[in-house]
Amino acid sequence: MGTSLTIGKAINAGLRASMEHDPKVLVMGEDVGRLGGVFRVTDGLYKDFGADRVIDTPLAESGIVGTAIGMAMRGYRPVVEIQFDGFFFPAANQTFTQLAKMRRRSAGKLSMPVVMRIPYGGGIGAVEHHSESPEAYFTHTSGLRVVTVANPEDAYWMIQQAVRSDDPVIFLEPKRRYYEKSEVDTGASIAEATPMGAARVARPGTDVTLLAYGPMVKTALQAAEADTEHSIEVVDLRSLSPVDYPTVVESVRRTGRLVVAHEAVLTGGPGAEIAARVTEECFYHLESPVIRVAAFDTPYPQSRLEEYYLPDLDRVLDGVDRAFAY
Repeated sequence: MGTSLTIGKAINAGLRASMEHDPKVLVMGEDVGRLGGVFRVTDGLYKDFGADRVIDTPLAESGIVGTAIGMAMRGYRPVVEIQFDGFFFPAANQTFTQLAKMRRRSAGKLSMPVVMRIPYGGGIGAVEHHSESPEAYFTHTSGLRVVTVANPEDAYWMIQQAVRSDDPVIFLEPKRRYYEKSEVDTGASIAEATPMGAARVARPGTDVTLLAYGPMVKTALQAAEADTEHSIEVVDLRSLSPVDYPTVVESVRRTGRLVVAHEAVLTGGPGAEIAARVTEECFYHLESPVIRVAAFDTPYPQSRLEEYYLPDLDRVLDGVDRAFAY
């Protein structure tokens, strides 16, 4: 018997379970305490765990991440919230030059169990700097694990897996999907959950693999439902670094075609690396080139134009059609 949770509430429940399991786990960020976070994802944690473990920080992302690195070196497991995707960049130096490299720099003597929660992506009608998709910056940086969720079940278990990881984890949360609800088996064991680094087949198919992650998984499933001409297999990537290539390659070898859809821009986006890798490993199985469906190579537009900027159902279906045009 499961519990009906939204993605936001599932992350909250997963954080609560992590804090109950390990007293070294703490939450920190702008307004995460008394307010419960701008999306209320940390709501109630301050009341139950106190100011020493749910810490309202100054508005200074470089300070938040820098402090978390120091705390991790002293044996804590900080979970930091970057309030919006576009606010991450002041902490880029700490993330790319320290957080990602400390384990290697110390020859494994130091671990970096830091989780950086980042609400990302568009579709909420927000102002500038509130709708970015910066995942390629993180996947390009060796030493960081990068994961993203598309449903409450994954949200509940993956945040706990991320907290227990001794590597730094960038935990990307699709903000326009925060309020989507489904059943979560909170009574199960974390050992029974799908591993954090594994992709999953969200919908079986035979004609083409449609690969998506985070906010685009729902759109991909809608496309598979709407396309009555082709049997679309939808794969939810879940982990962007490392990528579960065995699952992706096995799917593409069966279907012979691959369409990758994401909200990040086309040039240099995660889909480009996936396309190159799949072409190398599936060259003799591919019936067409790998097709990418992505945002346009422009800065994120004003909110009134975002429905034209973001890949939608029609653009995904057009991508599927292009895969059969060869």
